[in-house]
Amino acid sequence: MSNWQASGRAKPTRPNVNIESARNILAIRFQDPDPVHAIGKTTPTISHGVSYLFKNSIRVLCNANTSEGFKPSTDVSMPEIYLPDGTMDGLIGGPPPPGRSILVFYAGGIHGYIRQVLMDQWGNKDPDVQIHEYLPKGTSYYGMFRKSKYCICPSGWEVASPRMVEALYMGCVPVLLKDHYAKPFDDVLDWSTFSVDVRVEEISDLKKILMDIPYERYLEMQKTGVRVRRHFEVNFPPKRYDVFHMILHSLWLRRINVQLHDLHET
Repeated sequence: MSNWQASGRAKPTRPNVNIESARNILAIRFQDPDPVHAIGKTTPTISHGVSYLFKNSIRVLCNANTSEGFKPSTDVSMPEIYLPDGTMDGLIGGPPPPGRSILVFYAGGIHGYIRQVLMDQWGNKDPDVQIHEYLPKGTSYYGMFRKSKYCICPSGWEVASPRMVEALYMGCVPVLLKDHYAKPFDDVLDWSTFSVDVRVEEISDLKKILMDIPYERYLEMQKTGVRVRRHFEVNFPPKRYDVFHMILHSLWLRRINVQLHDLHET
């Protein structure tokens, strides 16, 4: 079975674009040494500053927040990806489900309302629900991803974060705690087959929600996540169906929804 079949969506047609030009532009973002700005991180409102560009561009944004002006029909949601060494070395892979003893894991700064609610409800309160602002000394952050069945990917000040992709890389099922988020590549990927959505008002029931998922369902989501992670991988040079080509395909799909405006229009 192909990855496109596994995701539950149709295989896309190959886009007719200038590959070299797009590759050079995206490579700048992928190699950005500053993790805060890794992979095109920006806010939808900034692009309003140049009216002509705003009217005549397909925006590619990590912060794909529909409450801040992101338009799924004409904008592209780009996964935020952090490569500590500028490559995927050591990031891909993890033990199979029987080797994952932790139900769910999160560690990170407590900024933004959602993360604060998560910490207030679950911080250091349940051995099955490992929620930390700071990990104990000597504990590996990526090691915890690989020990966990589910990994929480909450919004912070912005709706996107690298955890969603890190979870897929390491075989952990992403739990998306996000409001108004347009998921990357959902034109062709069925996120319900490899991730779990939890609403903010459901955070107090987080453990019950995950425990109520049948084990066979978890196994299928984990297996599908391993299949689709190739679409989030960064390769130099790009490889067919990796994140570079997925972004190009998303751009290509939206070309029919963009109406060009004259330079002198107001």
